[in-house]
Formats: sequence, structure tokens, C-alpha cells
Amino acid sequence: MVITGDNTKQVDAFISRLAQHFSIKDLGHLHHFLGIEVHKFGRDMFLSQHRYALELLKRANMDESKPISTPMPTKGRLKSAAEAPFHDPSLYRSLVGGLQYLTFTRPNLSYSVNYACQFMQSPTIAHFQLVKRILRYIQGTAHYGMRIITSNTLDLYAFSDTDWTGYPQTRRSTSGFCTFLGSNCVSWSAKKQATVARSSMESEYRSMAATAAELAWLSFLSRDLDIPLHKTPALHCDNLSALHLTINPILHGRTKHVELDYHYIRERVALGSLETRFVTSPNQLADIFTKPLPKPLFQAFRIKLGLCPDPRPMLGNGILDPNLDGLIYTS
Repeated sequence: MVITGDNTKQVDAFISRLAQHFSIKDLGHLHHFLGIEVHKFGRDMFLSQHRYALELLKRANMDESKPISTPMPTKGRLKSAAEAPFHDPSLYRSLVGGLQYLTFTRPNLSYSVNYACQFMQSPTIAHFQLVKRILRYIQGTAHYGMRIITSNTLDLYAFSDTDWTGYPQTRRSTSGFCTFLGSNCVSWSAKKQATVARSSMESEYRSMAATAAELAWLSFLSRDLDIPLHKTPALHCDNLSALHLTINPILHGRTKHVELDYHYIRERVALGSLETRFVTSPNQLADIFTKPLPKPLFQAFRIKLGLCPDPRPMLGNGILDPNLDGLIYTS
């Protein structure tokens, strides 16, 4: 059980009350939960799955592979039947399942792993080569994780984007979003849309609706945890047509086919519980969840998402010193 609070005396009193009714063992400060390693640096924290990443590489016999700078090439998306079938589909599914778990602290892997998931049923040799490329990227960044830094103000905001008709086989679009509380990325998603969108505006609007629902849930959660939000949650999008649709109460012939549940976002805006804002494409962080990016942009967005190397010193051979929690670390 993970117990947290902003008052040490109240936390200690709660633990004492638990001990009166249950047999418990106080393990002290949090170091691990759900396979995630937690390291504290002053008032900040660092979350990683370094050990798990190394185990996954060893399971795939990729622990001595040559690292690569991005998990996916920017061109040449794969087709489901482009090459001969991969001889061991169970291995493919096992490795991709392991990669899915790694996205808990590595949001920059979400798109490439989600893409690999589309071919679970009948993977080809080309699909397995994609998985090996993702593992080669992890080989060079196994010590990366998410920093959680102290913020003076806790504003809630999000970025939403789509890659219209990004899947050649079905012409479905990919939705992606990331949400921030203060300076920290707290949730993210890369997902294929359930139906084909007839325009880029429609696909963007659907993604914005899903992101608006995520922001609403986080707002309710913040309220339950007594965390004050100083500003109205903001949703950033780079499609002006979709932004106009969030405030335009008139349905035109080109938008009538959009299902009514997607107008949830319009209601949130009308109630004043959500703001929609335009963001230029070079600053659209959600791009990393919808398509493979070139190395400079991928690395820039990775930093903005709060991903960085483990700040603890290395002991050699890529092994981190486990006894150095508490070092002062500034991002």
C-alpha cells in the first residue's frame, strides 16, 4: 500500500490506526511499486523501469545489440501482409506485451508500441524487425525515466493531435494526447480510432473529445484530493477547423455526421470548464503519440515530456549505484 500526504503527523497517525486493526509492516520511504523504481532527489522524484528494461532486453537476446536513436523510422510504414510470416508469433506477442508495460514510464514509446500491437494476430518478419528496432532504442535509453518536479502552480492542460488516415490497411486515424499537471506529464495515450474519419477536422475533433474527457476526470480527481486548480483546464490543438467546431453551435452539412457524443467537448467549453487553444505544429507535443518523428524533434519532445537519464551516477557497465538516493538533482 502506498500512502502519501502533505502532513507527516497525519500520515503517521493514519499508519498507527491501520496497525491497530491489521498486521502491517512499514517499509519506509517508497522505492518500488508495480515494478516501477522510485528515487527521491530533494523535493523531486524520478520514476523508471531500468531493471525491467534490462530484463526485457535479455529475454529478447538483445542485451548486447547496437543502440539506435529513435524507436521507429520516419518512412515506410508496414503493411500486415508485406512479407513472410514470422516463425514465432508467441515470441512477438510476449515482447510486445512487455513493451506495453514499459510505456508506464516511457510515454515516448507509446506510438511505436501501439503500432506494433496492431499485428499481434499474424506478425510478419518485417513486424518483428520493428520490435527489434524498438528494443535497440531501449538498449541505449534503458536508464531513462520520468522526472516529477515540484511546481509552484498546478495548472491542468493537455495537447491533442491525430494522424489522419494513418493506417493504410483501414484508413483509420491515430489519436494521441498528453496531459500535464503543473510541469509534469501525468497521462498520455496513443490509440487507433474506432471508425474512419471523413476529414482531418473530424479525426482531430474526436481526439479532442477524448482528451476533454481525460481532463474532466483529472479535474474531478484533483478536487477529491483537495488539490486546487488555479486556472480553467486548457486543451491545445493545431487544427483551426476543429477548434472552431468546439464553440460553433451550428451544425453544417459537412459536420452533421459526427456523432452527438463527440459534442461533449462543446458542452464543456460552453460551461466554462474547459478552454481550447491553438498551438503551432512545431510545438504540438502530442505529435509524438501519432506518428514517427525525425530524431531532432523526437528528442526535443522527449525532454518536454519530462523524460531524462537517471541522475544517479553509473558504477560501470551501465549499472546504476542503488545507494545514492537523496542526491540533490535539479532539472
